[in-house]
Amino acid sequence: FLISLIAAGVVTAICGFMMGFAVFRVRGDYLAIVTLGFGEVVRVVANNTQTVTNGPLGLKGLADHTTVWWTWGLAIITIFYVSRLVRSSYGMAMKAVKYDEAAAEAVGINAFRHKMLAFTSSAFFEGIGGGLLAHLITTISPTLFTFFLTFNLLIIIVVGGLGSTTGAVIAAILVTWGGEFLRFVEEPINIFFIHIPAVPGMRMVIFSLLLVLMMIFARHGIMGTREFSWNWVVDKMNGIKILSRMKR
Repeated sequence: FLISLIAAGVVTAICGFMMGFAVFRVRGDYLAIVTLGFGEVVRVVANNTQTVTNGPLGLKGLADHTTVWWTWGLAIITIFYVSRLVRSSYGMAMKAVKYDEAAAEAVGINAFRHKMLAFTSSAFFEGIGGGLLAHLITTISPTLFTFFLTFNLLIIIVVGGLGSTTGAVIAAILVTWGGEFLRFVEEPINIFFIHIPAVPGMRMVIFSLLLVLMMIFARHGIMGTREFSWNWVVDKMNGIKILSRMKR
């Protein structure tokens, strides 16, 4: 099982590496559009490759190897790797490329190489995540990887904070829990004598509204560019206690 997960990560990393040569020819919003376009191309090709992927039906009967220990264990390894990478010289160079690519290149940073490293690394961990998903639900199909999944990931990144690893973790927990909690809005509801029919896709509408509100009132997300620390929590709690005493 572990070998298959690593193999999935390596294959997706190679695909991401090759795709990087095409997508990094553009910048900004165009880069995001091209990346999303590639995702749709891969999904459509997989959907129509009956001999390999079994088309929309997908591959069924996979072993249910994924457990909470595998999931949390690999998540901790991923967070540890990303945290070390961000604090390394490569991470500092990536931040420089992120904020001002021209200035980074002017001081000798190879922007293309560092963007490729970030792209390939993320593709590797995405492949492992896909392997965990396949062995959790014991099936894998191209129909699972729609734009809704991509939009969910974007929500997590924006809500958590574009420059925070721990913010992304917190947002992933909140968005996943919120998605399950809001399932009732897509079911028929009876309020006294009023019957409200089921509205499919209402969760997506609510998530979109939350994202808009987040962009208006908290543009940098929950954590912004900061990382979570218990000292920060203690300071906040002490501040609340001081304010409550002052009111008395």
